[in-house]
Amino acid sequence: MPPELLLSEVTARLTTATTVQEACAVAVSAISRHTPAMIATLLHVHDRLRCVAAAGSWQVYSSIRPEDGVAGRAFTSGKTQVVSAVETDPDYISLGPDVAAEVCTPILDLSGRSVGALNIEWTYPVDLDLWRGLAEQVAELLGERIAQLGGPPAESRGERLLRHAMALTAAGSDRELLSTVVEAARDVSGLSTPVLAVPTRVGARLYGVDGPLGERLRVRLSARTVARARQHGTSYTIGDPARLDAHGFEELVEAGVRSMIAVPVGPVDIGAVLLIVDEGMVTPAPETVNLVELLATQAWTCLDRLTTLEHLRERATSDPLTGLRHQGSFGERIARATPDRTALLAIDVDQFKNINDTYGHQAGDQVLVEMARALQSALRQGDELYRIGGDEFVAVVDVARPDEATGIGERLAAAARTIGRTISVGVALRRSGEAPELTLRRADAALYDVKREGRDGVRLAGG
Repeated sequence: MPPELLLSEVTARLTTATTVQEACAVAVSAISRHTPAMIATLLHVHDRLRCVAAAGSWQVYSSIRPEDGVAGRAFTSGKTQVVSAVETDPDYISLGPDVAAEVCTPILDLSGRSVGALNIEWTYPVDLDLWRGLAEQVAELLGERIAQLGGPPAESRGERLLRHAMALTAAGSDRELLSTVVEAARDVSGLSTPVLAVPTRVGARLYGVDGPLGERLRVRLSARTVARARQHGTSYTIGDPARLDAHGFEELVEAGVRSMIAVPVGPVDIGAVLLIVDEGMVTPAPETVNLVELLATQAWTCLDRLTTLEHLRERATSDPLTGLRHQGSFGERIARATPDRTALLAIDVDQFKNINDTYGHQAGDQVLVEMARALQSALRQGDELYRIGGDEFVAVVDVARPDEATGIGERLAAAARTIGRTISVGVALRRSGEAPELTLRRADAALYDVKREGRDGVRLAGG
């Protein structure tokens, strides 16, 4: 292949390209006619390297982070990357057939700043020196044409929505999700002030309030207006409220709103609405409103997921019958037990089986609820009480001396008597090098010593 033939073809065809996307496609197409390689041009759009044109590969990444892969290395360093053994390259991203060689060169603008990368991969050995020079010359021609056409394309609205949807999915808390929703709504709609409004008995609770217009809405917005805004689904303004009748939304107009998109969020019984407003007169395009609707749907899905996860966490760290709640599971807590300082108090409700057999399980459950409250009230701040099954509880306490632990056991026994019940308590301090499960086993053995001696007492496990 004469190198000058490829370069003259690229030069000629680039002059006819009228868009950046077409210029990238022209460069890729020209290279593909001279070598059976996998070729892609990636341009930096917002926060990603996006694939604008490709050939020779059945599958390509739509986008990658600027710091990822050989392409990311070429883009960030501004230097051509030549890889002759991809299996030893720490940044190589495998996708598709086995690759024997790769050349990736940055695409530079007229000031020498990286705006993307031209990537070429082969499944067989090639003259890498030759292709390095050719790739750099093609990338230079392409960079010049991209600059003439105004630079890399702006992020499309679909790409923008996708970026925000991914951020919503990644949100780890309600607060983070709300912040992401507000910023996404502002970005996608082009309006200045998004708020999430939830009707209450006395008005409307607003989340994400920002700026003077948002503060005026906080004061003026009523539950009636929020309900009206979501009454029949999504709505938006089409003109200036000074000229068109804005009946029913007087509160918004009085606050200074001249443009609005209103999108219901969540089920009907929630009653929430995403209000995106502006003091300027703008007529939102219907496709913009559609994107905001998709955003609101994604936001609710993510919020529902966070709520479900929180319920699961609560169930995993609490006893649904007694309501005892903890920072983590019992297993996690005893695994953190400090040798010679952490004591486990195994607790068993005396003659509990007789309660169930005589009065039924509902009465037994009520006894357990009352017992949990009584025992919890006798513990110090920082002590933790777990129900580990049936009528069995375990208190985990940090103490300075063994007699301090038995003293806490005596307080627990006294608390049980205040509700007309008795308990047997076995106490064991974790020994150095001892597995937590063994400490609990020794506490249980001490508990059964108490039961054999008549119940209603406390026993420290032997040495």
